[in-house]
Amino acid sequence: MEATVVLQLESSAVNPGPIDGSVLYDQDKHVSSAVWDGQERGALRCHEHTSKLDQWKLTSRQIKLVEKAGFGHLRLIPAISLDNPLISALVERWRRETNTFHLNAGEMTVTLKDVALLLGLSIDGEPVIGITYTSCNSVCEKFLGKAPELGYASGGMVKLSWLKEFFSECPEDGSLEEVERYTRAYLLYLVGSTIFSTTTGNKVPVMYLPLFGDFEHCGRYAWGAAALAFLYRALGNASLASQSTISGCLTLLQCWSYYHLNIGRPKLKHEPAHDSFPYVLRWKGKQLGPTANRDVVYYRKVLDALKPCDIEWLPYKHLDSTVIPEDIRNTLNLGRSKTMLICFDKAERHLPGRCLRQCGMVQHIPDDVQPWQRKNRGVDGGVDLSAKMELELKEWQNRHLSIVEGDENVDEDEYMQWYFSITRKFVGRPISLSTEFQRTNSGLRDIAHIADTFPTEGLDPQQVDSISRIRYIAHECLRGQVDSPGVSAGIQMIEFGKRSRGKEKVRRRSFGKRKHKDEPMDCDEINEDGRSHFHGAIIKVDDLSIDNTDLDGTHHLCGLDNEDPSELCVMAVDGENIPLCTDPGNGELSMQQHCGIGGTGSNTMEHLYDASQVNASQLGYMPNGIHVGQACDEMKEMHGSQYLNSMEDEVVDESQLSHVTNESNPQQTAVIQV
Repeated sequence: MEATVVLQLESSAVNPGPIDGSVLYDQDKHVSSAVWDGQERGALRCHEHTSKLDQWKLTSRQIKLVEKAGFGHLRLIPAISLDNPLISALVERWRRETNTFHLNAGEMTVTLKDVALLLGLSIDGEPVIGITYTSCNSVCEKFLGKAPELGYASGGMVKLSWLKEFFSECPEDGSLEEVERYTRAYLLYLVGSTIFSTTTGNKVPVMYLPLFGDFEHCGRYAWGAAALAFLYRALGNASLASQSTISGCLTLLQCWSYYHLNIGRPKLKHEPAHDSFPYVLRWKGKQLGPTANRDVVYYRKVLDALKPCDIEWLPYKHLDSTVIPEDIRNTLNLGRSKTMLICFDKAERHLPGRCLRQCGMVQHIPDDVQPWQRKNRGVDGGVDLSAKMELELKEWQNRHLSIVEGDENVDEDEYMQWYFSITRKFVGRPISLSTEFQRTNSGLRDIAHIADTFPTEGLDPQQVDSISRIRYIAHECLRGQVDSPGVSAGIQMIEFGKRSRGKEKVRRRSFGKRKHKDEPMDCDEINEDGRSHFHGAIIKVDDLSIDNTDLDGTHHLCGLDNEDPSELCVMAVDGENIPLCTDPGNGELSMQQHCGIGGTGSNTMEHLYDASQVNASQLGYMPNGIHVGQACDEMKEMHGSQYLNSMEDEVVDESQLSHVTNESNPQQTAVIQV
């Protein structure tokens, strides 16, 4: 009941949307709901293996076969360093209900045109579909002339390392059959490392091998459409709160973002190439500076605040179009085709009508998305999927008849008004959970005070009963917070994140670990930026006379058994001593004791603050009513704020330690880093 009242009082929080849930009907499963509730998953693990592609030594005969098969441009794909936090933040904006990114400026997506220009793959032709396999031996023997040894295959997948070990160097004088086998192995490695990379990290399904059997016929497949279907499915899976990895052609996704969004673009040591094809080559090269301090929270905030002026709706119009091969240029109109993208069991809708500004047209309110069934290959193992996907295949066959058109007479303001009602406006909270917790508690205290002091004289019994009920609920909520310090700590813990992935660094908390005698205690407060307001604040107590006895009526707070030591509460009581957490006999801070508050003086603190809410004025002790926060303020005036630590751990210099001494008792000295 208390929790319900607290949630109802959260009126100051911004409603992230959607207000109308008819479009984003899977919001409860989406990662943005978990992030809003403080459940950070960190950066996704990104699976792509372009780094070893250049270790394959292709002969001239092999290169001709690769080009005939339609992968002449894809083999040039550079080994771009993936920005895992950027990709993770984009995933938080991806919606599988519409196959688009939901940004505050409107919907955007990776279109067939993007795939054709960035990767140089064909987006027109036969659908990439066939028979799935549950074992590797027979198909590998037929198309590669060799079956993988035990340990190199599982189910219908083979390890990339096996392909590289046995097929990366084709003999110059090899027979045509031998050259073709080595080339098929390369193509399987190529697609398994790029457009069809899986979350297994190092395996590729052998179901693609039969499509490489005839190299000329292989060139008739719409490999670009299949790559996009695969990426759409990977984005949709990764957008679920339960997932922690992502696969697919992430180089395509990252370079699409570089072209369209003015965030995270690398500064290269050379001028970007504007006359190379495919266009992904523009971002090939070493970067000038690192991006290690750009984490998911950073990119999330940038995307939450993205403005229309930060978006390049038509980024390719400034590039040299003469380098685009004619066969690809003639199919670019399919970037506006409302159709079904197919890659074996993966069938995903291509909906450019929701992103008309990427086609140079005014955006109107789009049509409703027709639901479709997402199939699973595990059910269809060993079966030709063509017979099971008749409707999807028919949509693809009609792709040239489904080119969306714009309407210059529509009012885009009307679209934006509709869009804001159906979209998720924010992923991260404008106000952090810890701040909301404090504000909610503050509101409860105000309500309790009003109810306690409200005059009831002249009120009828029903009104008196209502006020009594309000008073009871408010005090019950506040009493629950005082008696349960783990509540606020739990919010802080959830916000803090679970693990470190990719380039993102997440500090882990240590539970139940007692620090050494001379080791100081640190307090981390996480603010809206995911960074500490008072990181590195250290308190050492030297020769401080501490009373370790309990006071009558004291609430035992901040129990530190198996809890983080940064959740220490330092409270003021009457008298000269404070019940800090101590080790009896040596005066050192202990992790195993309890801290209490009590007393009847005006300085008694009545409410709980854990490490996530403590600020500089609340750290320290208050002998003789002197608050250490005053000394902190004086030190800041004398020394400035240059001693505040960043999120990264730093070695504490003694010059950064200021001493606050109780004049009445020089033995009571608090050493505080500011």
